Amino acid sequence: MSIVPERPVLVAPDSFKGTFRASEVAAAVGRGLERAGLMPPDLCPVADGGEGTMDALLPGLGGEVIAADAHDPLGRELIGCFALVEDGGSAIVETATASGLNLVADDERDAWAASTYGTGELIAAAAQAGAQVIIVAVGGSATTDGGAGALEAIEDAGGLGGARLVVLCDVRTPFEHAPKVFGPQKGADAALITKLERRLDELAARWPRDPRGVPMTGCAGGLSGGLWAVHRAVLEPGANWVLDALDFDHRMRASRAVVTGEGKLDEQTLQGKLVGEIGTRARQSGVPLHAIVGTDRLDPFGKRMIDLMRVIEATDVAEMEAAGETLGAELAEGLA
Repeated sequence: MSIVPERPVLVAPDSFKGTFRASEVAAAVGRGLERAGLMPPDLCPVADGGEGTMDALLPGLGGEVIAADAHDPLGRELIGCFALVEDGGSAIVETATASGLNLVADDERDAWAASTYGTGELIAAAAQAGAQVIIVAVGGSATTDGGAGALEAIEDAGGLGGARLVVLCDVRTPFEHAPKVFGPQKGADAALITKLERRLDELAARWPRDPRGVPMTGCAGGLSGGLWAVHRAVLEPGANWVLDALDFDHRMRASRAVVTGEGKLDEQTLQGKLVGEIGTRARQSGVPLHAIVGTDRLDPFGKRMIDLMRVIEATDVAEMEAAGETLGAELAEGLA
């Protein structure tokens, strides 16, 4: 009689924005699963092209983090970083590192003044380090400058030296809609949104390619559009790109179940967010899907759309471990 080998659980959460990195969530859930007596899980923290993308990609791609001088959204000096991967042939730059909303206090938010210059400095530093392909993850910015600051920094540094840009996008918003969609969270009122829209129109009109109307050009307040227009960057849906880079589908098919997670599970989850994409892939492959989330606001119909079998809320590390243990016990008994 043949013996079917035990298969691991694939633990693939996104970050809980503003509270826990994806790697922290995965580790906590993994400890809980092992406490329930399951074999060590396959930990696969993921990201959608926004904050946490470099953290998610580095373990799978291998490489090193390089420190570099840069400036924050308001022009203050900081020590930023980028990652060199694939023997230095490629680099990963995360916009949030130098131009992130997290770098600006609530009372400092200024959607007009905030600049992507620091992100441009990191892109240029990656090119100068020898990277021929620079992957730019553009979520989580404080900016709505259309990428003008980044373009200026790249020009000031002497250009890209032939390096190609691949921009990982976390939304499909076109360039001209960036102010009204993202401006309010960056401190813009209605009057300022109108000014920001005019500024983006003026930029688009003088660039070699017009990003207006092109999906995904509005990411990071139009940074993706500026890089697309001037440096012919390739725009990629971040969730799909990251999952493919991590060999997610193969790892999923080799697992007995998938446990994903995010800070808030709601209708937006089904509209291109990472957990929704994981759900679609799991459903198509017939792999059971469970989620551990900070807040569950998705109705039963939405859960059925991605065959989400079990959702457990957890707001701290101890609760994540306990949720992992609960799921592990149910999986061990064949209940989940």
